[in-house]
Amino acid sequence: EEEEETIEEEISEEIVEKSIFEAETPKNTGILYLLSVTYSGSKNKAVLKLYDPEKGKIIFWYDDTNHKPYLLTDIPINELNQKISFHAGFERSEEIEKYDLLHDKIIKMIKVIARDPLSIGGRRNSLREIIGRTWESNIRYHECYTYDNGLIPGHTYMIKDGKLIRIDPEIDFEKIKEIFKDFSEEKIKILQEFYPLFITSVPNYRRLAIDIEVLSESIDRIPDPSTAKNPIICVSLVSSDGLNKVLLLKRQNVIEGLRPKELPENIEIEYFDDEVSLIKEVFKYLLEYPIILTFNGDNFDLHYLWRRAQVLGIKKEEIPIIMGREIALLPIGIHIDLYKFFHNHAIQVYAFGNSYREITLDSIASTLIGITKIPVEKNIAELSYFELASYCYRDALITLNLTTFNSNLVMNLITMIMRISKMSMEDVTRQGISKWIKSMLLYEHRKNNYLIPNQEDIESIKGIASTTAIIKGKKYMGAIVIRPETNVYFNVVVLDFASLYPGIIARWNLSYETVRCPHEECRSNLVPDTKHWVCRKRSGLMSLIIGVLRDVRVKWFKHKAKDPSLSKEERSWYNVVQQALKVFLNASYGVFGSDVFQLYCLPLAESTTAIGRYIIKETINKAKEMNLNVIYADTDSLFIHKPLEQQIIELQEWAESRFGIDLEVDKKYVFLTFSGRKKNYLGLLDSGIVDIKGLVGKKRNTPVFLKHAFNELIQILKEVKTPQDFNYAKEKIKEIIQNCYSNLKNKKYTLDELAFRVMLSRSPEKYVKTTPQHVKAARLLQEKGKEVKPGDIISYVKVIGGVKPVQLARLDEIDIEKYIGHIQTTFEQVLDALGIEFEEIVGVKKLEFFTK
Repeated sequence: EEEEETIEEEISEEIVEKSIFEAETPKNTGILYLLSVTYSGSKNKAVLKLYDPEKGKIIFWYDDTNHKPYLLTDIPINELNQKISFHAGFERSEEIEKYDLLHDKIIKMIKVIARDPLSIGGRRNSLREIIGRTWESNIRYHECYTYDNGLIPGHTYMIKDGKLIRIDPEIDFEKIKEIFKDFSEEKIKILQEFYPLFITSVPNYRRLAIDIEVLSESIDRIPDPSTAKNPIICVSLVSSDGLNKVLLLKRQNVIEGLRPKELPENIEIEYFDDEVSLIKEVFKYLLEYPIILTFNGDNFDLHYLWRRAQVLGIKKEEIPIIMGREIALLPIGIHIDLYKFFHNHAIQVYAFGNSYREITLDSIASTLIGITKIPVEKNIAELSYFELASYCYRDALITLNLTTFNSNLVMNLITMIMRISKMSMEDVTRQGISKWIKSMLLYEHRKNNYLIPNQEDIESIKGIASTTAIIKGKKYMGAIVIRPETNVYFNVVVLDFASLYPGIIARWNLSYETVRCPHEECRSNLVPDTKHWVCRKRSGLMSLIIGVLRDVRVKWFKHKAKDPSLSKEERSWYNVVQQALKVFLNASYGVFGSDVFQLYCLPLAESTTAIGRYIIKETINKAKEMNLNVIYADTDSLFIHKPLEQQIIELQEWAESRFGIDLEVDKKYVFLTFSGRKKNYLGLLDSGIVDIKGLVGKKRNTPVFLKHAFNELIQILKEVKTPQDFNYAKEKIKEIIQNCYSNLKNKKYTLDELAFRVMLSRSPEKYVKTTPQHVKAARLLQEKGKEVKPGDIISYVKVIGGVKPVQLARLDEIDIEKYIGHIQTTFEQVLDALGIEFEEIVGVKKLEFFTK
């Protein structure tokens, strides 16, 4: 019903135009860390932002190779020059050679070189538009420069006599080769590239968190940064090197008040008579610190500062903020918007194990660092100076601490992802996993002089499916899921193929150029249950890289992260590396299998799932041969009832020798119940945790009254150890649902208890194709003059005729029948597994699911 979203906006080429703000450009330095590559409009060349850990500052290094933006085409050079010689941005064209992976041969292309990035693309009548048939013309210039020069953002460099030199740690590669002795020469070559990136340390970056508060008319109204009509009344500055400062604007009739305990004496408070002076003081800090941290600073804090400064008469060129399209950059330093980083689905799921559910500062901080925002019941305008300072300071403190906890985990993770993806810090913290993987692969193409294909090139040659999708809307058959019988099972062991899809891509040589390759002699090397074949003559690029990253993680860094002989700091670092690799590996198939990905290849995606089904089916057959009772299978997992330990070991050894993929014990259940639906089950793990998969009661948008009832049910299930306990639990669960039904009928629940709470991922007006219910409620709030913005939690209830926000609803409007439907759908899956009918409990005929 409610849609899930991730931030995946395209960021246009951000060009730093003429600026009065410049960093030092020393000729000789110590160790530096490359944080960002950008383009200087004033100097018409690439500029690198490097962090000097000794000075805690950013220094600049300008391109000295005369590198220019370019695109490729196959139009003959004479014909081409007639088309574009008049173009003001055209510099020259030249014939070059590229290796075409799709056709497995060297080809000749024409390289069209331009004077500036916008002449290639990004404005009307660009060379890309005029030429028509182009390749590599959608790569942003700073990325093009990064790839062509083999730069590794996040890695170490030095400047010597004005030249930029990459610095790698000393490594005994003979020892490394011994660890990975089964690697081919091609894999060793890739390992030698990546390994230094994994063992180079990350500095404790000097950084500053900033939070602003703006005078607003009401507690619910967020000031609009596009107009910035209201004054900035408080700014908090909290840094990694000990700065704790709050800047306050003096206002009439505001008292200082009592100093709360949340505002310790060591926090410096500075008052300003006028807002311009306060803003200029903030600007000094934006220029002084190499990294600025915000939470939603792109859309609010820095955006508001930028616009408000102009409203107050500060010249645009004197403002050290560069506003792009939904992005706030800095002329010298780096701005990290942690809202966008934590909003990233791959970070949320794979790095932090879905531990936070809502993308709010409060939700993330309370989960990850155990600190919450200071609750404020009054309007910001009504707070005393000390109350305001305390509230604002806490937000900045939380923002900083989200990057310092667990030995700077987040900054280390960001840096490691930069190194793997070859992306600048601003990009990596704002863009999703598909952009990271795309950048990593484009870098490899350029390094090897491979032509980067257009998506339509791959589709025209290989856009063929040979299996039929079972799920509507899918282009091919997905993973195997065996429907379980409705029952309760005691003593269940779950076996899981570790990184199944990355393992398949690596072991079966799957890549866009190797699946359905052009060689006649490879056609007999068929993928099971498909008409696709895989190349025998060459190793696939995707297969090689995923294979190396997977093996390095599993065989080295994962073990090292748990090695008791290492120091806590070393284990922590190895854990960062294995987490970063896990994020890439777990998302790799999802990216390769997404038809919006530039290197998407339908037969590759289809082959991966086909081999996955083949492996699971073969393993189930082997388990049955061994008299094991497989009660359920889902994608990469087998659920086995009452296995002997020796049987599990035997099956694991067979799977490793047969498929080269580890089969691991993932979970052990005291009992497990299935609802009869795919991917819906509930069980008690041997650790005492009740594990719920796909059940509505667990979903985060469920109203409080249902969550409480469901939690009661869980507490009862935790006590189950025997079939007798299970029968007792069934009776108690019936009572819980009866009470729920009765309280609803008798209107004993409050509006807050009945409310659905859903985060607004974007502004209500941006929902065009579909309008989810929380958006309908948000629009009703807007009609009443309330401001709503992305990130807000919308609380709404279901009323007769639709939905209403809690603030506008009455208890007598509640649609009781819809909520009975929710009780039914929340508990029905559990009741199915317990063999109980819903109407048997509430004494009514079975309800249809009419909650949509």
